[in-house]
Amino acid sequence: MAKDFSLMEDSNRSSNPSIHSLSDPARRRVLQGGLAAAVSGLFAPLASLAQTAPAAPMRYSGKLGFVGVSVATTDTVNVPMGYTAEVLYRWGDAVGIAGNLPTYKPDASNTAAEQAAQAGMHHDGIHFFPLDGSKRGLLAMNHEYVDDGLLHTDGMRTWSAEKVAKSQAAHGVSVIEVAQTAQGWQVVRPSRYARRITATTPMRIAGPAAGHAMMRTAADPEGTRVLGTMNNCAHGFTPWGTYLTCEENFINYFATGDNPDAHARRWGARKETPYRWAEFDERFDMTRHPNEFNRFGWVVEIDPMDPTSTPIKRTALGRAAHEGATVTTSKDGRAVVYMGEDARFEYIYKFVSRDRIRPGGAAANRDLLDHGTLYVARFDAGGRGEWIELAAGRGPLTAAAGFATQGDVVIKARQASDLVGATKMDRPEWIAVDPNTAEVYCTLTNNSERGRENRPGVDAANPRADNTFGAIIRWKEDGDTAATRFAWDHFVLAGDPANTAANKQGTIRGDVFGSPDGIWVDSRSIVWIQTDVSTSTLNRGDYARIGNNMMLAADPSTGEIRRFLTGPNGCEITGVITTPDLRTMFVNIQHPGEPGSERSDPDRPTAVSTWPDGARPRSATIVIRKNDGGIIGT
Repeated sequence: MAKDFSLMEDSNRSSNPSIHSLSDPARRRVLQGGLAAAVSGLFAPLASLAQTAPAAPMRYSGKLGFVGVSVATTDTVNVPMGYTAEVLYRWGDAVGIAGNLPTYKPDASNTAAEQAAQAGMHHDGIHFFPLDGSKRGLLAMNHEYVDDGLLHTDGMRTWSAEKVAKSQAAHGVSVIEVAQTAQGWQVVRPSRYARRITATTPMRIAGPAAGHAMMRTAADPEGTRVLGTMNNCAHGFTPWGTYLTCEENFINYFATGDNPDAHARRWGARKETPYRWAEFDERFDMTRHPNEFNRFGWVVEIDPMDPTSTPIKRTALGRAAHEGATVTTSKDGRAVVYMGEDARFEYIYKFVSRDRIRPGGAAANRDLLDHGTLYVARFDAGGRGEWIELAAGRGPLTAAAGFATQGDVVIKARQASDLVGATKMDRPEWIAVDPNTAEVYCTLTNNSERGRENRPGVDAANPRADNTFGAIIRWKEDGDTAATRFAWDHFVLAGDPANTAANKQGTIRGDVFGSPDGIWVDSRSIVWIQTDVSTSTLNRGDYARIGNNMMLAADPSTGEIRRFLTGPNGCEITGVITTPDLRTMFVNIQHPGEPGSERSDPDRPTAVSTWPDGARPRSATIVIRKNDGGIIGT
């Protein structure tokens, strides 16, 4: 998620060597074609969801059969002709817990207790778990952060313990039951599966960091229990049916005081935070509880089928500003988890489980992610790369260097990666695996600090200084996803060829876009790309022609790329999944109305959108269907 630069973490000051050579053009796979007609949208008169009409019939090859929508700056969702998009689940909608169905109040006067039974703010990663094929299932989704200017009636003009509690209740995860009915897709209320997980939900700590001295607090002297998860960005899902939610910019919630130590500084800790939780919840005051922040930054496993189950922080996967955790399998049946860390000059990780996935679902694999090998990526010149093992006692990770145990390694995964010489990346975000080819895609959203004074210069994997547009990097493991060597290239370098600033960045032919963030590859090998241009940048400077954030579809077999959707003002497009039959797509629209400062504090009127209700803007999940009932994208 592209936060305001004042909130964007940039704490890697390690001296890892850089390659300092521009990317070999042979490694740069710029997408070809996919030129959509530049047409104006025809908007439904009473809805904020619209279709864009083509100027003339167009012929296409390959798997993409829709006419791409135009660049847009309208406060609506635009989808191609022949498709319909409907709002399903907004911030403040009741989750569906039996006996607890609070109604959303448009003046934001819902209490913290009511918010804990309602959709949280700022929908992000999402997955569909089937209950009845493609007709009924569970949606698990993240609620990344909050805009307190919208969450409370009077924003942050006053501040209180109740407002902190409501903010904490608006974070976390929703699990909702959805079903296709004669009236379209609807949330099932009440549902025995319905659940909200928030920043105060009890959780268990498992893996090598459980019980570690750096995980112990006054409230939890054993270091095995923690309250809550927060800043949940992207996600993952496992072959055994569980949901993985990932804690990203957790450091923004902790206040350090005047003298943070080197460990806190390496994780971007600062004296004050924009969320002000520490004023009424002392566990976020690092001067009083210095270890509490070590208990965040983990991948959390949730069983969506059991609303009574305790979420578990899986520390063997390492601690990071986790964007997501994408799971695939090795040839011998082990779990392989790819993870990006959305911060400037941070790293890409992989975890390979020690044991094979067992039949029997979540119960049979309840500790599978607690044992295995953690790696960090190094991208070498010439299109080759290596996964470097992060293990106590391996290479420079010695007891003398502060890595006596694997608990030390996973808690200080950044410092360990610094020591082993991993490649500093341009904000690695979502990762997706093609289920047919096993090719792995990772969005590198942008990094305007690349090449600036006292900051790392360009290298083979990150070839552009002042990288405002971002890229998508791709790799293929040597024979097996559990391998330690791989081949890589640039799937696309994003940008706008008509913009002078973009010309120095590299260009993309086809539908222009920048700041790729969300990414998913469906069962047809179509790559769905979502963008997150910062609101302070949208339609300005380098992004003057690119319009509001969008979702595009790419066919790697032909090189075609097309814009499938554009979002309302100030939003990010994030989170995408379909039902197994590919005929229903769920997409999240995050923070519509976010002003140029990224937060509408202290005054709500600074919001730049009224989507989707014509009033206070609300993040929401939308449902997209093809009008003829066909496969999405055809």
